[in-house]
Amino acid sequence: METQQKFLSFNLGVTDTAVISLQHIAEVLQVSLPEICGVPQMPSSVLGIYNWRGEMLWLVDLEAMLGYPPISQGSNLVSKMMAIVLKNKGKYLGLLVRQLIDIEWLDTKEMKPANTELFYPKISPFLQGYFINDSEEIIFNLDATTIIQSPVWGIHN
Repeated sequence: METQQKFLSFNLGVTDTAVISLQHIAEVLQVSLPEICGVPQMPSSVLGIYNWRGEMLWLVDLEAMLGYPPISQGSNLVSKMMAIVLKNKGKYLGLLVRQLIDIEWLDTKEMKPANTELFYPKISPFLQGYFINDSEEIIFNLDATTIIQSPVWGIHN
């Protein structure tokens, strides 16, 4: 059985790295902050709505959602940010990330189970597991489906 999968890797916080399986990614795009339409009374990690291909795309600050300091409030706030558009069963969600790194092949056989003691409580529910790379660093494997279906958004009608 083929266990090699393509993942998109990106920075999480200042020192961490995460990956999401490419099969759940519809597109990667640059978003500038003025193009995001804020929505009141949403969790602070939800930045608002963005017009994506004529559809309303909810944009989420992935770092804020996972318990890191929000990207969207950094003093080094960039006017353009990268958004990863996740897709699952006709639902889409945009994740704002600090910086994309690369597309890489990883062997899912080498993925280790997510151990709640190792990780922040906020990140654990969204982890499929983790990889250890050649430099002995942990790479979080985020579960796109869980992120899209998270009750946090309250936007599933």
